[in-house]
Amino acid sequence: MLVRDLIFEIGTEELPARFIPSSLEQMFALAQELLEEYRLPHGGIKTYGTPRRLVLYVRDLRERQGEKIEEIKGPPAQVAFTPEGTPTKAALGFARSQGVGVDSLVVKELNGGRYVFAVKRQEGLPTVQVLPSLLKRLVESLTFPKVMRWGEVPFRFARPIRWFLALYGEEVIPFELAGVASSNLTWGHRFLAPGPHEVREARSYFQVMAENYVVVDPEERARRIREGAQRLAGEKGGWVEEDRDLLEENTFLVEYPMPLLGSFDPSYLQLPREVIITPMKEHQRYFPVWKEGGELLPFFIAIHNGTDQYKDLIVKGYERVLGARLADASFFYH
Repeated sequence: MLVRDLIFEIGTEELPARFIPSSLEQMFALAQELLEEYRLPHGGIKTYGTPRRLVLYVRDLRERQGEKIEEIKGPPAQVAFTPEGTPTKAALGFARSQGVGVDSLVVKELNGGRYVFAVKRQEGLPTVQVLPSLLKRLVESLTFPKVMRWGEVPFRFARPIRWFLALYGEEVIPFELAGVASSNLTWGHRFLAPGPHEVREARSYFQVMAENYVVVDPEERARRIREGAQRLAGEKGGWVEEDRDLLEENTFLVEYPMPLLGSFDPSYLQLPREVIITPMKEHQRYFPVWKEGGELLPFFIAIHNGTDQYKDLIVKGYERVLGARLADASFFYH
């Protein structure tokens, strides 16, 4: 059985972080349903996502649809055939209406009775012929809390679609939707490696992404954030508490996560902790740094979308914004 991998990427303007997890769940469920409907056996489905892309990866997708067998119930057997087995007008008429020969009719038991069935067999088409329709339906079926239109395109999506990467093995799956044609091109990190970048084969997609500063797997991004934040906090004798919501939000705000350590004026520690934590977590998406005993330290972890180049300048910007928010918080509190 000949198989190839399928990679399908919907490239967009930056999606809201809260939209992405549910979109990936939808994409997984829709892909399962559509592949079953189109009779395309496969070796497994995975979905990935960043702020600029929703990705479907299907392993070992068979190169041809499975055969379709349809059984259509006809008249009772005693009406369709004489006791000697000769077809009656009922059998002849039923066979003619279904486009099959009367000799291909079969008799089966159903609900305690015996009925005539017409068995139709439809040979499967090559996978490359059915994938354009399948992928278009997949995109059109995705739903979001809010959608938008852009330009003069009569199509709605969470954010404007900028590209489709659709590769079955080395072969581009051609289709067009929302004024965008599919290709074997993708785009990397918006600032570090914008692109376009050619993907020669479905399995090489992840290597192309890694080379162009995109960590496409959300689980890997979350791991980098979690481990990097704990390492930086540990350097100051502290730790970062587990906050699944904050971790998930940061995971889907960046494509190449780089945890950075910043600080703030220790005098603000005299404020109630809620007054300090709220600007950090809710407004800036920073991770507070704690020490033994549950006390706050005058540090935070911010997640930068990029490398550590110019990190001192970047951290100063984070500190300046948080300092202004803490000054406002202190003023209103007092």
